[in-house]
Amino acid sequence: MANASGAISLASVSVRSEKSSAASISPSGFFSLYRNPRRMLSLRCDATVECSSRSKSRLPRLVGMGSKLVGCGSALPKLQISNDDLAKIVETSDEWISVRTGIRNRRVLSDIVELASDAAKGALSMAQVSPDDVDLILMCTSTPENLFGDAARVQRELGCKNALSFDITAACSGFVVGLVTGSRFIKGGGYQNVLVIGSDALSQYVDWSDRGTCILFGDAAGAVLLQACSEKEDGFLGFDLQSDGMVKTPRRQQRRPRLPPRKPSYSCLKMNGKEVFRFAVRCVPQSIEAALDEAGLPSSTIDWLLLHQANQRIIDSVANRLQIPSHKIISNLASYGNTSAASIPLALDEAVRGGQVKAGDVIAMSGFGAGLTWGSIIVRWG
Repeated sequence: MANASGAISLASVSVRSEKSSAASISPSGFFSLYRNPRRMLSLRCDATVECSSRSKSRLPRLVGMGSKLVGCGSALPKLQISNDDLAKIVETSDEWISVRTGIRNRRVLSDIVELASDAAKGALSMAQVSPDDVDLILMCTSTPENLFGDAARVQRELGCKNALSFDITAACSGFVVGLVTGSRFIKGGGYQNVLVIGSDALSQYVDWSDRGTCILFGDAAGAVLLQACSEKEDGFLGFDLQSDGMVKTPRRQQRRPRLPPRKPSYSCLKMNGKEVFRFAVRCVPQSIEAALDEAGLPSSTIDWLLLHQANQRIIDSVANRLQIPSHKIISNLASYGNTSAASIPLALDEAVRGGQVKAGDVIAMSGFGAGLTWGSIIVRWG
């Protein structure tokens, strides 16, 4: 029935079957599919649908503007799992893990949208930007709770009534891709304030009996606020993005078409660690050099090197090839493990709030991961 505001409220019908999770189906036809780590999908429908005009009119769009990073935030799950904890469930030890990866602890989450929202709130607070003034939310994740993406749910949690929101999937490169995307919306679309969030929960897709992968991954969220600025203030100095879909992967077995189609299943995450290492130490320095070249800067101008936190040996090897001293490396890998798209903004937030990164510092960021995808960006903080 219609209410005074013109919204339409519809009662939901609850459905449950033995082979699926509970589902709410609304006559409105609006629904969401939620991915279950136990390889099931649950259907969720919104009981109330409301179409309303924006709470305020947009400012005139000014294209060609620069971008600057003005705020950051991060959020972590409470549950911490140490290497000693893992040694109780798989054949490993603290020494074996830390020597090979640099990791000693990781966090495991309960709600990815809540983490993403908390990280975004930190970025908005630091930037002193109201949720009403956010124009765009980019949710960089490969592990959304909702099959159709989580950006809109984060938008709702934050109360960003005037924002467009959508997800970006580029695995561990996701945050770097998100930064580039956000800067293009500012430069070409006239957007003023863009939230870029990296949030992942790979622990849900890890085989906890496989010591080759379960030791590596943790869950977290990090966010930054990109803001339009004059060309003189532009802190977005150069970037390089790449992908290689020609990487050899096992071929799927050919099956005859059938009706109804089989439901998709989600297997545990697998990784060829040796090949990833070789790829990273070769391609990441080249990507950073390409971004520096676009920025017209030598590597000696880099104040901080901030890489995707995958493996300490990768981080050290890349720094060595670029001749960047260890005191210029930002790394929190030991505390949190590989948090995928969250790793760069999480480490950035800690470095900013800890007083390492200061206004005007030049940061070389680089992400790399599944796909394969990789990319680098040279930014000036503040």
